[in-house]
Amino acid sequence: MSRPRERHETGEQDLFRSRLDQIINMKHELVRLAQAIDWPFLERRFGEVYCDGPGMPPRLMAGLAILKHTFDLSDEELCARWVENPYFQYLCGEELCC
Repeated sequence: MSRPRERHETGEQDLFRSRLDQIINMKHELVRLAQAIDWPFLERRFGEVYCDGPGMPPRLMAGLAILKHTFDLSDEELCARWVENPYFQYLCGEELCC
């Protein structure tokens, strides 16, 4: 059973992108939530389930599910807010501003 491919960025791709932890408030409630969640546990528990899915990292999938439920968002609303909200991106494991 294969796992989803990890995203690897090159230095060239990162040159013009900011690190999220340098531009967001690290005391924000979603940052604190991200730090409180045992992500390795979730990856172990859900990794196999998400392997057969869309090929996205388990943290991204779990983070999106948490955000969707917490803010009572439709799929469309969730996607729109994720693109615009660096705190949503941080919770889901992004390191660089998208």
